[in-house]
Amino acid sequence: MLVGAAALLLGGGGLAVVATTALAGNSQPEAGSGHQHMVNAAYTISCPDVGERLRTVPHSAQLPVSKGLSSLDRQVHDAYHKMMGGSGSNVLSGLKAQRQKTINMMVTAIAKNAKRPSYLLKMSGCTMKPITEGAGTGGNDSTKSVKDGWYQGQTQTQTGQTQDQTQGQDPNQNGSQQPSQDPNQNGGQQQGQQGGPSPDDFVDITTVQPNADAPPFAAPKGGNATTGTFTTECGRNEDGHFNSDNVIVTPGVSNGAHHTHDYVGNKATDAFSDDNKLAASDTTCNNGDQSTHYWPVLRKLDGAAEQKPGAAQDANVGTTLTPATVTLKFRGSQAGQVTAMPRFLRIITGDAKAFTNGTKNANASWSCTGFEDRQLKDKYPLCPQGSQVVRTFAFQNCWDGQNIDSGNHRDHVAFSDQNGNCPNGFKAIPQLTQRITYDVPQGDSFAVDSFPEQLHKPVTDHGDFINVMPDDLMSKAVDCINNGQECT
Repeated sequence: MLVGAAALLLGGGGLAVVATTALAGNSQPEAGSGHQHMVNAAYTISCPDVGERLRTVPHSAQLPVSKGLSSLDRQVHDAYHKMMGGSGSNVLSGLKAQRQKTINMMVTAIAKNAKRPSYLLKMSGCTMKPITEGAGTGGNDSTKSVKDGWYQGQTQTQTGQTQDQTQGQDPNQNGSQQPSQDPNQNGGQQQGQQGGPSPDDFVDITTVQPNADAPPFAAPKGGNATTGTFTTECGRNEDGHFNSDNVIVTPGVSNGAHHTHDYVGNKATDAFSDDNKLAASDTTCNNGDQSTHYWPVLRKLDGAAEQKPGAAQDANVGTTLTPATVTLKFRGSQAGQVTAMPRFLRIITGDAKAFTNGTKNANASWSCTGFEDRQLKDKYPLCPQGSQVVRTFAFQNCWDGQNIDSGNHRDHVAFSDQNGNCPNGFKAIPQLTQRITYDVPQGDSFAVDSFPEQLHKPVTDHGDFINVMPDDLMSKAVDCINNGQECT
């Protein structure tokens, strides 16, 4: 049994120092030899999430801000290596100085054409604190019902583990918190399936009680509901469009996601795609829809290691699984008619860092074919023989009526309440659901790509969408939905 220390990079927000144990008596997995799980006991360098606090980012500041967020990631990564080398408490003070410089650069860039976000300057300090199993979910039941506010309760107070980001232990105490392993032991682990998933991340779907009898997993209903649908068929990424960019969050920065994305629709999407490039692109959709749809790949944990960014170089190991089916469907509202989405509207649903950020923005949904009235948010499903794994992303269905994006990429859209009512000032728009199915090996032998520090937890699953529908096609979709028709 091999014990090692793995550095897990927290993008813009922290770094998990994870002691990992290889199970089944194997010190290193070989490609094709089966799968491996890691058990984590962990400490983390916890830093305030600068990206989440961004509000107004003028176009002129977009690239400096993207580069700044990427630099914050790298600084925390480097701080870990110094700490494992025995630098102790000096690491946090050095990290704070680096973050101050980077955040000040971002603030200065924003202030040239917008109000100076001075509050960001208070986010440079980091602390060291433990990560407990399931910290990202706050102990919530993994089978919590839609009606309990999981999908449509996005305005709830964030869970405690993110509220105390700046209330960790005294940084001077962190020397006693370091894992006791020889830092040289981690070399053999760096390209492995670091820290996850664990067997506890899986549950037999047949043991889960039905919990999804309301939208978005059931059609809108009621006297005012708009019951039509519009489905766009864009294939299963047969063309092999993959990259580890994130054009919404870190435009202009390669490998901004630190995990691999699976794309359908717009063929030009990468970190450097602006609206003009997207509008001029070919598409895999059969109705001329040029929209961009992407999500993290799902991998078979067979030990295969592709040495490139977003894959083994970012602790994402295993063979990429091609979806069996991809369904992209727009639905109406329980409260009444929907209005057209603006072209180039950007929406992120879920939180790629929910394991460390908490579940405020989490929106993962896992199930099995034949059991989709049972949805899991922080567990992977173990499906019966012949049943496929299902990932469903139900996107925000309210828009502020003005902006196609926002500084933190969330504030311009929202979820309706259980009755379909949008927050004040927001309009109902068609609700996109991305439904992806997979044929996976039997057992707990698959995992979603993630930021390294997120330990491949299912709660971190997320979907991304840029609406590039031509206006006439969007009008058709809205008419179909509002008139109760089923259209493609």
